[in-house]
Amino acid sequence: MRILVTGAEGFIGSHLVEELVARGHDVTAFVLYNSFGSAGWLDSLDIATRQKIDVVFGDVRDGTRVREVMRDHSRVAHLASLVAIPYSYVAPHSYFATNVLGTLNVMEACRDAGVERVVHTSTSEVYGSAQVVPMDESHPLVGQSPYSASKIAADQLAHSFWASFDVPVVTIRPFNAYGPRQSKRAFIPSTIGQLLAGLAEIRFGSLYPTRDLTFVSDTARGFADVLESSSGLGETFNMGSGFEVSMQEVFVKLCDIAGYQPEVLVDQDRLRPKESEVQRLYSNSGKIREAFGWQPRYAGVDGFRRGLEDTYAWFEQFLDTDANASHFVV
Repeated sequence: MRILVTGAEGFIGSHLVEELVARGHDVTAFVLYNSFGSAGWLDSLDIATRQKIDVVFGDVRDGTRVREVMRDHSRVAHLASLVAIPYSYVAPHSYFATNVLGTLNVMEACRDAGVERVVHTSTSEVYGSAQVVPMDESHPLVGQSPYSASKIAADQLAHSFWASFDVPVVTIRPFNAYGPRQSKRAFIPSTIGQLLAGLAEIRFGSLYPTRDLTFVSDTARGFADVLESSSGLGETFNMGSGFEVSMQEVFVKLCDIAGYQPEVLVDQDRLRPKESEVQRLYSNSGKIREAFGWQPRYAGVDGFRRGLEDTYAWFEQFLDTDANASHFVV
């Protein structure tokens, strides 16, 4: 298949591109234009994989460019999004411009190009704090941050193009992905960076929230499985590990891997506003398993430990020990 991936340079996007190339697909990576000519994480892929990818630059906010790039593609994975929740408090307009207007441009381009299938990316953040657990796709949507509100709007927009114009949309709702290439601002990479630096004190926001953490290679496989299928049009599918863990427990496990446990300090700058903190996320992913046969390979306590070890080992390779303790060569 000839598949277009928006947001291909990012954390999940780059892993998806690798997975699709490994499956033999013809992949076009739509990458946000920048003055450095950087294709993000795609630049770090092995040469053999990189040579099989057609990298094109643009911006999903530019509808004309999206239409140009969309031509002659049979399937689309739409991952381009602003995702850093803290920054959405500072610049909410930019989140709606990228996440909502960008999704509108992608859906219109898919409609015009007559694509066979478009997989739209949601997020577990659209649910807000769990009202029932485990959380299935019928859970209410609650925007507790500008980021989550923008993704709720994007999800509804994507669904409306299926309902109104027969655009063949499927929505995947990943729960928290982690693993190699994740932004060092995220909880697990931030913790690993501070541990690798040997700091006596580590700063965090809240350690009480729980998450359903899914290793990124499992997430990429799920996207690829759904892209290759013909099922699920007009539907939404949770994709999580089905394993709930608190940030405190994650910290303890990472300390065990590192071999020491520093003192923990609360960093007020890393705390979300009180009513904005999502306290609990825990997925029921039975629907995606039944429809597409997807199951996480890094499942349960043992799988999560393996995922943390693989992530720790990857970041350990990229820590610049001669630079600032928080700096990664990535």
